[in-house]
Amino acid sequence: MRKIILASTVPVSLSLFFRGLLRELSDEYEVAALSSPEPELEEVARREGVRSFGISMRRGIAPIHDLAALFRILSLFRRERPQMVHSITPKAGLLSMMAARIAGVPVRVHTFTGLMFPSSRGFRRRLLMTTDRITCRCATHVIAEGEGVRGDLLKYGITRKNVRVLGYGNLRGVDMEYYSRTAEVAERASALRASLGISDGGFVFVYAGRVVRDKGIDELAEAFCRLRSEGADVHLLLAGCMESGDPVSPRTEEIIASNEAIRFTARWMDDVRPWYAAADALVFPSHREGFPNAVLEAGAMELPSIVTDINGSREIIRDGETGIVIAAGDAEALYEAMKRMAGNRGRAAAMGIEARKAVAERWEQSFVRAKLKEFYREISI
Repeated sequence: MRKIILASTVPVSLSLFFRGLLRELSDEYEVAALSSPEPELEEVARREGVRSFGISMRRGIAPIHDLAALFRILSLFRRERPQMVHSITPKAGLLSMMAARIAGVPVRVHTFTGLMFPSSRGFRRRLLMTTDRITCRCATHVIAEGEGVRGDLLKYGITRKNVRVLGYGNLRGVDMEYYSRTAEVAERASALRASLGISDGGFVFVYAGRVVRDKGIDELAEAFCRLRSEGADVHLLLAGCMESGDPVSPRTEEIIASNEAIRFTARWMDDVRPWYAAADALVFPSHREGFPNAVLEAGAMELPSIVTDINGSREIIRDGETGIVIAAGDAEALYEAMKRMAGNRGRAAAMGIEARKAVAERWEQSFVRAKLKEFYREISI
């Protein structure tokens, strides 16, 4: 049986993007997972019924550590002799594509789920572009999670290879049965609103993801406070956690801690569906994305979305039909969009219904996974 090694820098990425898929692929291939040796890697291996290899990889710039990891990965590939290596995150992509090429792995696939260099500056930008070029040079096949990412790879000369977008983009897909307003989810959402003291007439915005500057949280806090100060019965649910690597401003941190209309989980949610169901709209003002799963999940839960005009988000949301698209980094535009959305609950609900239809048509999980399996067969591994 042909052997595939799927690689990510940290195991949470394998868990998020390939949950259930590793087990499905095992019907046709011998599948193994490669990531940093964290407890979740063992959980992924048990859940999916695959082997796993733990090799420490760091997300940031760490030349000595990276060189050691490269030699360990190279040794692994020479020992295991896989027919294909498929990587999905930047550092794992760089190291595993280099090691796979040196080891003579015949099929080397890297999927870009997003790009960091377009929003970076100076030396960091040049370094990120260089590492992405090396990853592409070492890969035999390059996949972009969306047309926006594909366009940037070609526009900035990262690669001259044929960059593929599978289906309509996205690697993970959405389980439409799971992300739906079942009676059980609706009951939990109602209890959540009651526990938070949100009235039936209150309009609730939800954000799901990392609570960091790059996600537009500073603009979100400013726009929400302005809307709330005008007397609007609006509330904001923040489902996620802060990270020290890209902190929000001190002012934003103060707002989140002190504003009674903002509820912050300060942790990752095992099940975010009740938070989606308790809300009336998703607000996702990110500065940079590949193909945001939160927007897809919210759409499946019949929520319209306010998103920024960036890669991924603009490919999911049809402005005025399934949500509102605004310029990135523009707190004024975000305020106006939130005001429009909260001011017309009926229109928001109608856009939410259209959002679920759009997600079901293009990003239903079985369709997305079928496209990946077709690609694997096409490249004849």
